[in-house]
Amino acid sequence: MTDSDDPPSPTRRRHIARLAVFAAFLLGMFYLVAVARVIDIDSVRGAIEATGPAAPLTFVVVSATLGAVFVPGPLLAAASGLLFGPLLGTFVTLGSAVGTATITSLLGRRAGRESARSLLGTRRADRLDAQIQRHGLWAVVGQRFVPGISDALASYVFGAFGVPLWQMVIGAFIGSAPRAFVYTALGASIGDLSAPLAYTAIAVWCVTAVIGAFAAHRGYRSWRGRDTKRGPSSQSGAGE
Repeated sequence: MTDSDDPPSPTRRRHIARLAVFAAFLLGMFYLVAVARVIDIDSVRGAIEATGPAAPLTFVVVSATLGAVFVPGPLLAAASGLLFGPLLGTFVTLGSAVGTATITSLLGRRAGRESARSLLGTRRADRLDAQIQRHGLWAVVGQRFVPGISDALASYVFGAFGVPLWQMVIGAFIGSAPRAFVYTALGASIGDLSAPLAYTAIAVWCVTAVIGAFAAHRGYRSWRGRDTKRGPSSQSGAGE
């Protein structure tokens, strides 16, 4: 039986192609910037330092933009620590992280939201929207705690699936705070990694990683449990 919510086949193919192009563009940018390193962070840092008293604000704007094109966050945070020290640098890094989340979320929503909803179908998209309204904020916070996941890439996905901007901003602020301190402090301690500040940063990173891994595991088990419970009733409903 055909789901009346599903779009016609040509429309489905068009949306799949649109999402595929968007994904290919993001992966291409990730390779060029994060792997091939086509952007020289040292040159960017020097240009920002030359702006004098406006350097912190300039760094927030430039770093947020660079983060959106997949310049690795730890490199940007370390540069912030070198320029502004551990205290001011942490707040500058945090502002940059929130800026990146805002940019990527808006672009992801613009580029992929319509196609994602069309491919899911109205009923499934509405159910997902309801879940996002209840749990989207903590999904963003939890993602920031899990090591090894690109924050920018995750934010593009969150935007495409309709996570509200306010949840992205608050979630990025809360979830990015520990790592903002960690990488900024390490950048500020680059000349002496045996300093207490460096050890403190490493300890905070370890605690954050453990909490993130535990939260991700609990979240996955909870999602699987809800999916299993919903399965039989959904199947019986589909047959009615």
